[in-house]
Amino acid sequence: EYISFEQQDCTALTYTDNSFDAVTAAFGVRNFENIEQGIAEMFRVLKPGGHLMILELSTPEHFPMKQLYPIYSKTIIPFIGRLFSKEKAAYSYLPESIKVVPQGKVMEELLARQGFAQAKARTFTFGICSLYTGCKDGSRTTPTK
Repeated sequence: EYISFEQQDCTALTYTDNSFDAVTAAFGVRNFENIEQGIAEMFRVLKPGGHLMILELSTPEHFPMKQLYPIYSKTIIPFIGRLFSKEKAAYSYLPESIKVVPQGKVMEELLARQGFAQAKARTFTFGICSLYTGCKDGSRTTPTK
């Protein structure tokens, strides 16, 4: 019925179990201090039958972007960032933060371990961006430890 925006610790959300029909994150999972705990919290607050969608930057795996990406991430991203932001460090750390996020099959496996059914990864923009999806079926209500 409505959407509210709040700032919380993603590893210890204040919401009750099974609160939301959908949980989304865009370009933020790479900043989680503990990715597995953050994903577990997403699972916990999602209602059975609910959907998870995570949009995150990723490292391309195929030619030619695989070969061009190091130049793009180390020069172009920081340059564009400086045009729009006074925070130079915010865009300089970006390539390193992308490397630490589980990607592709590894992220699918992480989502499955945390209890998500139908965990899938799909890449966009030649592999620079990935969408991870999953759902919480009614048979499992807590993440796998």
